[in-house]
Amino acid sequence: MNRVPTRDRGWTRALNDVECPAGRLVCFPHSGGSAGTYRDWSSAMPGNVQLLAVQYPGRADRIAEAPAGSIAEMASHVAAELDRLPPARTVLFGHSFGALVAYETARALQSGGEPVHCLFASGASDPWSAGGGTAHEASDDELWSALRELGGIEPEIAEDPEFRDLVLPALRSDIALHETYRPDPGSEPLHCTVRCYYNTEDPLVDGARLDAWAAVGTGPFSLRAWPGGHFQLLSDPAELIDDALRALAEGGVLR
Repeated sequence: MNRVPTRDRGWTRALNDVECPAGRLVCFPHSGGSAGTYRDWSSAMPGNVQLLAVQYPGRADRIAEAPAGSIAEMASHVAAELDRLPPARTVLFGHSFGALVAYETARALQSGGEPVHCLFASGASDPWSAGGGTAHEASDDELWSALRELGGIEPEIAEDPEFRDLVLPALRSDIALHETYRPDPGSEPLHCTVRCYYNTEDPLVDGARLDAWAAVGTGPFSLRAWPGGHFQLLSDPAELIDDALRALAEGGVLR
C-alpha cells in the first residue's frame, strides 16, 4: 500500500454529540490502536461532556497516511486541532503509548496558553523512564506474538494474515516512537492534576515506580491499581471510567 503524507481527515473523532460541552475528555490509543478503542465509552459520559478520541495516521480511516515522525509531532497536531474547538474544561486520557502522546499534548496546549485540567495516564511508565528497548526491530512474527501475549488483539482475528499485515506497520511505528522517545529535559511542569492507572499483572509497568508521574505536574497526584494485564483496563473499562468521572467531579472539572 502506498502511504501519503496527508492530514486531510484530522486527528480527533467525536464519539458523542454534545453541542456546548462543559467538559471535554480526549482519549489517546495505545500502540497500533485507533480512535474506535474508546467508542463504547460514549454511553458512560455525562450529558455535558464531549468525548473525543485521537486517530493516529496509518490506521482506520487514515490507513493510507504515512506514520508520524515523533510523539512531539503527533502532539503538536492534536493540540492545534483542540485549540480550534469551542472552549471547554479539557481532560486528557492516554493508555500505554497514548499516555506519552497525551502528556506531550498537554505540554503543547499549556505552552499555547490553554492548560488542561487533568492528565490521566494509564498503563505507562513516566516520561523519563519510557524510552528504550528494541521491540520495534523484532521480526513480524515476534512482534505479532508479543502483542497476542499481552492480550492486545482478539483471538478470533489474530490468525488472519491480511489483518496482521494491515495492523503491523502502524504498530511497529508506534513502538519505535515509544522506544526512541526522550522528553524535553527543560520542560515546564504541567499545571494540572495527574492521576495514574495500572494493572497489577501488567508486565510492561512497574507499579512501584509510577509515583514518578507526580513530577510532571504541579497539581495533585494520585494512583489507582486493579488486577489484570496490560489491556485489562481497556477490555473492561467500567470501573476505570467511573473512577475517572468521579475524580473529575471531585476536582471541580465537571460541574
